[in-house]
Amino acid sequence: MILLQHAMEKSQLYRVDDFGVKNYNYGFIALLSFALFALINISLGYLTFMAETNVEGSPVKTYSDAFWLMLMSSTTIGFGDVYPITLIGRLTVFVMFILGVGILGGAGAIFANKIFGFADTNIKNRELRMQNFQIIRQNDRTYTKLLELEEKMASLLRDAHKPTDIDK
Repeated sequence: MILLQHAMEKSQLYRVDDFGVKNYNYGFIALLSFALFALINISLGYLTFMAETNVEGSPVKTYSDAFWLMLMSSTTIGFGDVYPITLIGRLTVFVMFILGVGILGGAGAIFANKIFGFADTNIKNRELRMQNFQIIRQNDRTYTKLLELEEKMASLLRDAHKPTDIDK
């Protein structure tokens, strides 16, 4: 996800709102995650298929077996009906465990964030920034009125201390 976030920063696939909050295109992130997930499953499934099919005793007989193994590995389900017996097959499953959990976990976090709003700090930041903006604007108005009052008071005090024709 760090690489994906860095790529999003570089690609400018976000917009900055009036309060400086970055709003990422989560639809694009989801599409990219799904495409990356599919590509990794297909690629590692092919490597596993090539490594396992000619080995005696391997339960991986077809590409669909290898692809099924990758899907089960990426979701950490692993029914045990298909498993690798070669070093290359085991390494591809290991890589799929790590990448699959990362991609699916990241996509799940984005889904939970957007659908359920558990950690949508952007909305909270916008609300706080709007409140701060309103408070600062109100403070500026109050300060301006205070200056006007000070000027009127100073003027009244000057007028009160001026000698009048009666005093002369």
